[in-house]
Amino acid sequence: MNFQKPPGTQDILPGNSELWQFVENTARDICRRYRFSEIRTPIFEGTELFKRGVGETTDIVEKEMYTFEDRGKRSMTLRPEGTAGVVRSYVENKLYGEPDLTKLYYIGPMFRYERAQAGRFRQFHQFGIEALGSSDPALDAEVIALGYMFYAELGLKGVTVDLNSVGTPAVRAAFREKLLAFLLPIKEDLCKDCQARMDRNPLRVLDCKVDQDKFTNAPSIVDSLDEECETHFARVRECLDEMGIPYNLNSRLVRGLDYYTHTAFEYKAQGIGAIDTIGGGGRYNGLVAEVGGDDKPGVGLGLGLERTLLLLESQGIKPDLGNNADVYVVALGDRAEKALPQLLQQLRTAGIAAERDYQGRKTKAQFKAAERSGARFAAVLGDDELDRGEISLRPVTGGEQQVVKLVDLAQTIQSLTSIDVKGNN
Repeated sequence: MNFQKPPGTQDILPGNSELWQFVENTARDICRRYRFSEIRTPIFEGTELFKRGVGETTDIVEKEMYTFEDRGKRSMTLRPEGTAGVVRSYVENKLYGEPDLTKLYYIGPMFRYERAQAGRFRQFHQFGIEALGSSDPALDAEVIALGYMFYAELGLKGVTVDLNSVGTPAVRAAFREKLLAFLLPIKEDLCKDCQARMDRNPLRVLDCKVDQDKFTNAPSIVDSLDEECETHFARVRECLDEMGIPYNLNSRLVRGLDYYTHTAFEYKAQGIGAIDTIGGGGRYNGLVAEVGGDDKPGVGLGLGLERTLLLLESQGIKPDLGNNADVYVVALGDRAEKALPQLLQQLRTAGIAAERDYQGRKTKAQFKAAERSGARFAAVLGDDELDRGEISLRPVTGGEQQVVKLVDLAQTIQSLTSIDVKGNN
Protein backbone atom coordinates (compact mmCIF):
# COMPACT_ATOMS: atom_id res chain seq x y z
CA MET A 1 0.00 0.00 0.00
CA ASN A 2 1.30 3.45 -0.92
CA PHE A 3 0.67 6.02 1.78
CA GLN A 4 0.27 9.70 0.91
CA LYS A 5 0.02 12.86 2.97
CA PRO A 6 -3.53 13.96 3.86
CA PRO A 7 -5.23 16.38 1.45
CA GLY A 8 -4.43 20.01 2.19
CA THR A 9 -1.12 19.26 3.92
CA GLN A 10 2.49 19.34 2.76
CA ASP A 11 5.87 17.83 3.53
CA ILE A 12 8.44 20.53 4.22
CA LEU A 13 11.58 18.91 2.88
CA PRO A 14 15.30 19.64 3.38
CA GLY A 15 16.27 22.50 1.12
CA ASN A 16 12.91 24.13 1.80
CA SER A 17 12.89 23.80 5.58
CA GLU A 18 15.91 26.11 5.77
CA LEU A 19 13.82 28.83 4.12
CA TRP A 20 11.12 28.26 6.73
CA GLN A 21 13.74 28.63 9.44
CA PHE A 22 14.91 31.89 7.88
CA VAL A 23 11.37 33.29 7.92
CA GLU A 24 10.75 32.07 11.48
CA ASN A 25 14.07 33.45 12.72
CA THR A 26 13.24 36.81 11.16
CA ALA A 27 9.97 36.81 13.09
CA ARG A 28 11.72 35.88 16.33
CA ASP A 29 14.32 38.61 15.94
CA ILE A 30 11.69 41.28 15.29
CA CYS A 31 9.74 40.12 18.34
CA ARG A 32 12.93 40.42 20.39
CA ARG A 33 13.29 44.04 19.30
CA TYR A 34 9.65 44.81 20.09
CA ARG A 35 9.97 42.96 23.43
CA PHE A 36 7.48 40.16 22.72
CA SER A 37 8.14 36.81 24.45
CA GLU A 38 7.32 33.40 22.99
CA ILE A 39 4.36 31.35 24.22
CA ARG A 40 3.61 27.76 23.16
CA THR A 41 0.06 26.53 23.64
CA PRO A 42 -1.51 23.10 22.90
CA ILE A 43 -2.36 22.23 19.31
CA PHE A 44 -5.85 21.19 20.47
CA GLU A 45 -8.20 22.82 22.95
CA GLY A 46 -11.73 22.30 24.20
CA THR A 47 -14.16 23.03 21.36
CA GLU A 48 -16.14 25.50 23.44
CA LEU A 49 -13.13 27.83 23.63
CA PHE A 50 -13.27 28.45 19.89
CA LYS A 51 -17.06 28.67 19.78
CA ARG A 52 -17.03 31.39 22.41
CA GLY A 53 -13.77 33.05 21.43
CA VAL A 54 -13.90 32.97 17.63
CA GLY A 55 -17.69 33.22 17.27
CA GLU A 56 -20.35 30.61 16.51
CA THR A 57 -21.48 32.38 13.33
CA THR A 58 -18.03 32.51 11.74
CA ASP A 59 -17.05 30.27 8.83
CA ILE A 60 -14.27 28.86 11.00
CA VAL A 61 -16.63 27.49 13.64
CA GLU A 62 -19.52 26.61 11.31
CA LYS A 63 -17.56 24.93 8.52
CA GLU A 64 -13.83 24.58 9.03
CA MET A 65 -12.89 23.17 12.44
CA TYR A 66 -11.36 19.73 12.94
CA THR A 67 -13.38 18.55 15.95
CA PHE A 68 -13.22 15.15 17.63
CA GLU A 69 -14.30 13.42 20.82
CA ASP A 70 -11.49 12.14 23.00
CA ARG A 71 -11.62 9.01 25.13
CA GLY A 72 -12.98 11.01 28.02
CA LYS A 73 -16.01 11.95 25.88
CA ARG A 74 -14.81 15.56 25.71
CA SER A 75 -15.17 17.58 22.50
CA MET A 76 -11.75 18.75 21.35
CA THR A 77 -10.72 20.83 18.34
CA LEU A 78 -7.42 21.25 16.56
CA ARG A 79 -6.70 24.96 16.88
CA PRO A 80 -7.95 26.89 13.82
CA GLU A 81 -6.26 30.11 14.95
CA GLY A 82 -3.88 31.19 17.70
CA THR A 83 -5.48 34.02 19.65
CA ALA A 84 -8.12 32.07 21.59
CA GLY A 85 -5.56 29.59 22.98
CA VAL A 86 -3.17 32.38 23.96
CA VAL A 87 -5.94 34.28 25.75
CA ARG A 88 -7.03 31.08 27.52
CA SER A 89 -3.45 30.59 28.72
CA TYR A 90 -3.24 34.26 29.77
CA VAL A 91 -6.30 33.77 31.98
CA GLU A 92 -5.48 30.28 33.28
CA ASN A 93 -1.90 31.18 34.22
CA LYS A 94 -2.89 34.57 35.65
CA LEU A 95 -0.51 36.49 33.43
CA TYR A 96 -2.81 39.47 33.95
CA GLY A 97 -1.31 39.71 37.44
CA GLU A 98 2.02 40.93 36.08
CA PRO A 99 2.59 44.67 36.58
CA ASP A 100 3.63 45.26 32.97
CA LEU A 101 1.89 44.82 29.65
CA THR A 102 1.84 41.17 28.52
CA LYS A 103 3.39 40.87 25.04
CA LEU A 104 3.43 37.36 23.56
CA TYR A 105 4.20 35.74 20.21
CA TYR A 106 3.73 32.27 18.76
CA ILE A 107 4.76 30.35 15.66
CA GLY A 108 3.08 27.08 14.82
CA PRO A 109 0.55 24.98 12.88
CA MET A 110 -3.19 25.71 12.68
CA PHE A 111 -5.93 23.55 11.16
CA ARG A 112 -8.96 24.46 9.06
CA TYR A 113 -10.97 22.25 6.75
CA GLU A 114 -11.18 24.56 3.75
CA ARG A 115 -10.69 24.32 0.03
CA ALA A 116 -6.97 24.11 -0.70
CA GLN A 117 -5.62 26.79 -3.03
CA ALA A 118 -2.42 28.77 -3.63
CA GLY A 119 -0.77 29.32 -0.26
CA ARG A 120 -3.74 27.90 1.69
CA PHE A 121 -3.65 24.49 3.33
CA ARG A 122 -5.73 22.57 5.82
CA GLN A 123 -2.68 22.42 8.04
CA PHE A 124 -1.08 25.83 7.80
CA HIS A 125 1.33 27.86 9.90
CA GLN A 126 0.96 31.24 11.54
CA PHE A 127 3.24 33.74 13.16
CA GLY A 128 1.16 35.73 15.60
CA ILE A 129 1.51 38.26 18.39
CA GLU A 130 -0.83 39.28 21.21
CA ALA A 131 -0.45 42.36 23.45
CA LEU A 132 -2.76 42.25 26.48
CA GLY A 133 -3.47 44.79 29.18
CA SER A 134 -3.76 48.17 27.45
CA SER A 135 -6.37 50.09 25.43
CA ASP A 136 -3.82 52.59 24.13
CA PRO A 137 -4.32 53.09 20.37
CA ALA A 138 -0.54 53.53 20.07
CA LEU A 139 -0.31 49.81 20.87
CA ASP A 140 -2.58 49.02 17.91
CA ALA A 141 -0.20 50.97 15.69
CA GLU A 142 2.83 49.17 17.17
CA VAL A 143 1.30 45.78 16.37
CA ILE A 144 0.58 46.88 12.79
CA ALA A 145 4.13 48.24 12.47
CA LEU A 146 5.64 44.96 13.70
CA GLY A 147 3.84 43.00 10.98
CA TYR A 148 4.81 45.53 8.34
CA MET A 149 8.46 45.36 9.46
CA PHE A 150 8.36 41.55 9.26
CA TYR A 151 7.48 41.66 5.58
CA ALA A 152 9.94 44.49 4.89
CA GLU A 153 12.86 42.70 6.53
CA LEU A 154 12.19 39.61 4.43
CA GLY A 155 12.74 41.88 1.42
CA LEU A 156 9.14 41.73 0.17
CA LYS A 157 7.84 44.54 -2.01
CA GLY A 158 4.32 45.82 -2.57
CA VAL A 159 2.86 44.81 0.81
CA THR A 160 0.08 47.20 1.83
CA VAL A 161 -2.03 47.66 4.96
CA ASP A 162 -5.83 47.92 4.83
CA LEU A 163 -7.23 49.62 7.92
CA ASN A 164 -10.69 50.03 9.44
CA SER A 165 -12.50 50.48 12.72
CA VAL A 166 -15.27 48.02 13.56
CA GLY A 167 -16.25 49.99 16.65
CA THR A 168 -17.69 48.53 19.84
CA PRO A 169 -20.59 46.08 20.28
CA ALA A 170 -22.90 49.06 20.84
CA VAL A 171 -21.71 50.76 17.66
CA ARG A 172 -22.11 47.55 15.67
CA ALA A 173 -25.64 47.05 17.00
CA ALA A 174 -26.66 50.48 15.66
CA PHE A 175 -24.84 49.89 12.37
CA ARG A 176 -26.52 46.51 12.03
CA GLU A 177 -29.90 48.17 11.51
CA LYS A 178 -28.53 50.47 8.81
CA LEU A 179 -26.84 47.58 7.07
CA LEU A 180 -29.94 45.40 7.14
CA ALA A 181 -31.96 48.22 5.62
CA PHE A 182 -29.51 48.17 2.72
CA LEU A 183 -29.24 44.37 2.42
CA LEU A 184 -32.85 43.24 2.69
CA PRO A 185 -33.95 44.63 -0.71
CA ILE A 186 -31.13 42.72 -2.45
CA LYS A 187 -31.24 39.57 -0.31
CA GLU A 188 -32.40 37.30 -3.13
CA ASP A 189 -29.50 38.45 -5.32
CA LEU A 190 -26.89 37.43 -2.76
CA CYS A 191 -25.14 34.09 -2.37
CA LYS A 192 -26.51 31.45 0.03
CA ASP A 193 -23.85 32.20 2.65
CA CYS A 194 -24.73 35.90 2.66
CA GLN A 195 -28.42 35.14 2.99
CA ALA A 196 -27.74 32.94 6.01
CA ARG A 197 -25.43 35.52 7.59
CA MET A 198 -28.01 38.30 7.31
CA ASP A 199 -30.14 36.69 10.02
CA ARG A 200 -27.29 35.86 12.40
CA ASN A 201 -24.45 38.33 11.81
CA PRO A 202 -25.06 40.73 8.90
CA LEU A 203 -21.66 42.42 9.27
CA ARG A 204 -20.12 39.18 8.05
CA VAL A 205 -21.87 39.74 4.72
CA LEU A 206 -19.35 42.50 3.99
CA ASP A 207 -16.59 39.87 4.27
CA CYS A 208 -18.05 37.86 1.35
CA LYS A 209 -15.65 37.41 -1.57
CA VAL A 210 -18.45 36.48 -4.00
CA ASP A 211 -20.75 39.50 -3.77
CA GLN A 212 -18.30 42.36 -3.18
CA ASP A 213 -19.49 44.21 -6.29
CA LYS A 214 -23.01 44.43 -4.80
CA PHE A 215 -21.85 46.37 -1.74
CA THR A 216 -20.54 49.49 -3.47
CA ASN A 217 -23.24 51.69 -1.94
CA ALA A 218 -23.46 49.88 1.38
CA PRO A 219 -23.35 52.09 4.49
CA SER A 220 -19.94 52.45 6.15
CA ILE A 221 -19.47 51.50 9.77
CA VAL A 222 -17.00 54.38 10.07
CA ASP A 223 -19.96 56.76 9.70
CA SER A 224 -21.59 55.09 12.71
CA LEU A 225 -18.63 55.37 15.10
CA ASP A 226 -19.23 57.15 18.39
CA GLU A 227 -16.85 59.78 19.77
CA GLU A 228 -14.75 57.25 21.70
CA CYS A 229 -14.26 55.05 18.63
CA GLU A 230 -13.53 58.01 16.37
CA THR A 231 -10.88 59.28 18.79
CA HIS A 232 -9.27 55.85 19.08
CA PHE A 233 -9.21 55.34 15.31
CA ALA A 234 -7.82 58.82 14.68
CA ARG A 235 -4.96 58.20 17.12
CA VAL A 236 -4.12 54.85 15.48
CA ARG A 237 -3.83 56.58 12.11
CA GLU A 238 -1.80 59.40 13.63
CA CYS A 239 0.70 56.93 15.15
CA LEU A 240 1.03 55.05 11.86
CA ASP A 241 1.67 58.34 10.06
CA GLU A 242 4.33 59.25 12.61
CA MET A 243 6.04 55.87 12.14
CA GLY A 244 5.91 56.10 8.36
CA ILE A 245 3.69 53.02 7.96
CA PRO A 246 1.51 53.43 4.83
CA TYR A 247 -2.10 52.25 4.95
CA ASN A 248 -5.35 52.31 2.99
CA LEU A 249 -8.69 53.01 4.66
CA ASN A 250 -11.13 50.19 3.87
CA SER A 251 -14.56 50.70 5.42
CA ARG A 252 -15.70 47.19 4.37
CA LEU A 253 -12.94 45.39 6.21
CA VAL A 254 -14.56 43.38 9.03
CA ARG A 255 -12.26 40.33 9.26
CA GLY A 256 -13.60 36.79 9.69
CA LEU A 257 -13.60 36.62 13.49
CA ASP A 258 -16.26 37.95 15.85
CA TYR A 259 -14.01 39.11 18.67
CA TYR A 260 -12.63 42.27 17.04
CA THR A 261 -13.39 45.74 18.43
CA HIS A 262 -12.10 49.12 17.28
CA THR A 263 -9.10 48.55 15.00
CA ALA A 264 -9.12 45.90 12.26
CA PHE A 265 -6.41 45.54 9.63
CA GLU A 266 -5.09 43.27 6.89
CA TYR A 267 -1.85 42.99 4.97
CA LYS A 268 -2.31 42.64 1.21
CA ALA A 269 0.01 41.58 -1.61
CA GLN A 270 -0.47 40.76 -5.28
CA GLY A 271 0.96 37.88 -7.25
CA ILE A 272 -0.04 34.84 -5.14
CA GLY A 273 -3.48 33.95 -6.46
CA ALA A 274 -7.02 35.27 -6.25
CA ILE A 275 -6.88 35.88 -2.49
CA ASP A 276 -4.46 38.72 -1.78
CA THR A 277 -4.67 38.78 2.04
CA ILE A 278 -1.47 37.48 3.62
CA GLY A 279 -2.16 38.37 7.25
CA GLY A 280 -4.22 40.53 9.53
CA GLY A 281 -5.44 41.27 13.01
CA GLY A 282 -7.07 43.79 15.25
CA ARG A 283 -8.13 44.80 18.74
CA TYR A 284 -10.29 42.47 20.86
CA ASN A 285 -11.24 44.23 24.09
CA GLY A 286 -13.95 41.77 25.16
CA LEU A 287 -12.26 38.47 24.41
CA VAL A 288 -10.51 37.93 27.76
CA ALA A 289 -13.82 38.27 29.60
CA GLU A 290 -15.49 36.00 27.04
CA VAL A 291 -13.14 33.13 27.94
CA GLY A 292 -13.57 33.59 31.69
CA GLY A 293 -11.05 36.22 32.76
CA ASP A 294 -11.25 39.80 33.96
CA ASP A 295 -12.07 42.25 31.20
CA LYS A 296 -8.57 43.01 29.91
CA PRO A 297 -8.09 44.72 26.53
CA GLY A 298 -5.92 43.16 23.84
CA VAL A 299 -4.68 43.56 20.30
CA GLY A 300 -2.84 41.15 18.00
CA LEU A 301 -2.18 39.79 14.56
CA GLY A 302 -1.72 36.51 12.70
CA LEU A 303 0.41 36.18 9.57
CA GLY A 304 0.26 33.17 7.25
CA LEU A 305 3.71 31.69 6.69
CA GLU A 306 2.75 29.64 3.62
CA ARG A 307 1.54 32.76 1.85
CA THR A 308 4.64 34.62 2.98
CA LEU A 309 6.84 31.94 1.43
CA LEU A 310 4.76 31.96 -1.74
CA LEU A 311 5.26 35.71 -1.96
CA LEU A 312 9.02 35.33 -1.52
CA GLU A 313 9.01 32.86 -4.40
CA SER A 314 6.85 35.03 -6.64
CA GLN A 315 9.20 37.99 -6.13
CA GLY A 316 12.29 35.90 -6.76
CA ILE A 317 13.76 36.55 -3.31
CA LYS A 318 16.39 33.95 -2.44
CA PRO A 319 18.05 34.80 0.88
CA ASP A 320 21.41 33.40 1.89
CA LEU A 321 20.30 30.60 4.18
CA GLY A 322 23.77 29.76 5.49
CA ASN A 323 23.09 26.02 5.38
CA ASN A 324 26.17 24.93 3.41
CA ALA A 325 29.03 22.95 4.88
CA ASP A 326 32.14 24.93 5.78
CA VAL A 327 34.57 22.08 5.18
CA TYR A 328 34.39 18.60 3.65
CA VAL A 329 36.97 16.21 5.07
CA VAL A 330 38.44 13.54 2.76
CA ALA A 331 40.44 10.62 4.18
CA LEU A 332 43.19 8.84 2.19
CA GLY A 333 44.17 5.67 4.01
CA ASP A 334 42.80 3.37 6.69
CA ARG A 335 44.34 5.17 9.65
CA ALA A 336 43.20 8.55 8.36
CA GLU A 337 39.69 7.11 7.94
CA LYS A 338 39.67 6.00 11.58
CA ALA A 339 40.80 9.47 12.69
CA LEU A 340 37.84 11.25 11.02
CA PRO A 341 35.20 10.83 13.76
CA GLN A 342 37.36 12.60 16.32
CA LEU A 343 38.45 15.31 13.86
CA LEU A 344 34.89 16.06 12.73
CA GLN A 345 33.65 16.19 16.31
CA GLN A 346 36.38 18.70 17.18
CA LEU A 347 35.48 20.88 14.20
CA ARG A 348 31.75 20.80 14.97
CA THR A 349 32.38 21.53 18.63
CA ALA A 350 34.30 24.59 17.44
CA GLY A 351 31.23 25.82 15.56
CA ILE A 352 32.24 24.66 12.08
CA ALA A 353 29.84 22.81 9.76
CA ALA A 354 31.86 19.76 8.70
CA GLU A 355 30.93 16.82 6.47
CA ARG A 356 32.52 13.61 5.21
CA ASP A 357 31.75 10.60 2.99
CA TYR A 358 29.94 7.59 4.46
CA GLN A 359 29.40 5.61 1.26
CA GLY A 360 32.92 4.37 0.51
CA ARG A 361 33.27 6.55 -2.60
CA LYS A 362 36.50 7.12 -4.49
CA THR A 363 38.47 10.32 -3.90
CA LYS A 364 37.20 12.01 -7.06
CA ALA A 365 33.59 11.27 -6.12
CA GLN A 366 34.20 12.67 -2.65
CA PHE A 367 35.38 15.97 -4.15
CA LYS A 368 32.18 16.04 -6.20
CA ALA A 369 30.24 15.49 -2.99
CA ALA A 370 32.16 18.38 -1.43
CA GLU A 371 30.95 20.64 -4.25
CA ARG A 372 27.35 19.54 -3.74
CA SER A 373 27.58 20.24 -0.02
CA GLY A 374 28.44 23.86 -0.77
CA ALA A 375 31.61 23.61 1.31
CA ARG A 376 34.18 26.33 0.74
CA PHE A 377 37.07 24.02 1.62
CA ALA A 378 38.09 20.41 1.33
CA ALA A 379 40.44 19.12 4.02
CA VAL A 380 42.44 16.10 2.82
CA LEU A 381 43.95 13.83 5.46
CA GLY A 382 46.31 11.00 4.48
CA ASP A 383 48.12 8.50 6.68
CA ASP A 384 51.44 10.34 6.21
CA GLU A 385 49.87 13.71 7.08
CA LEU A 386 48.30 12.09 10.15
CA ASP A 387 51.76 10.96 11.31
CA ARG A 388 53.05 14.52 10.92
CA GLY A 389 50.00 16.03 12.62
CA GLU A 390 49.13 17.95 9.44
CA ILE A 391 46.27 18.23 6.96
CA SER A 392 45.93 19.75 3.48
CA LEU A 393 43.30 22.48 3.07
CA ARG A 394 42.16 23.58 -0.38
CA PRO A 395 39.30 25.71 -1.75
CA VAL A 396 36.67 23.46 -3.34
CA THR A 397 36.18 25.78 -6.33
CA GLY A 398 39.89 26.09 -7.05
CA GLY A 399 42.74 27.98 -5.47
CA GLU A 400 45.97 27.53 -3.61
CA GLN A 401 46.31 24.55 -1.30
CA GLN A 402 47.97 24.95 2.07
CA VAL A 403 49.19 22.52 4.69
CA VAL A 404 48.21 23.32 8.26
CA LYS A 405 48.66 21.67 11.62
CA LEU A 406 45.73 19.53 12.66
CA VAL A 407 45.51 21.44 15.94
CA ASP A 408 45.23 24.70 13.97
CA LEU A 409 42.60 23.54 11.44
CA ALA A 410 39.59 25.17 13.15
CA GLN A 411 41.43 28.48 13.63
CA THR A 412 42.66 28.44 10.04
CA ILE A 413 39.15 27.91 8.70
CA GLN A 414 38.01 30.74 10.96
CA SER A 415 40.63 33.10 9.58
CA LEU A 416 39.55 32.33 6.02
CA THR A 417 35.82 32.73 6.73
CA SER A 418 33.59 34.62 9.12
CA ILE A 419 32.91 31.60 11.32
CA ASP A 420 32.88 32.25 15.05
CA VAL A 421 34.91 29.35 16.40
CA LYS A 422 33.65 28.26 19.83
CA GLY A 423 36.48 26.05 20.95
CA ASN A 424 39.93 24.76 20.19
CA ASN A 425 41.19 21.53 18.71
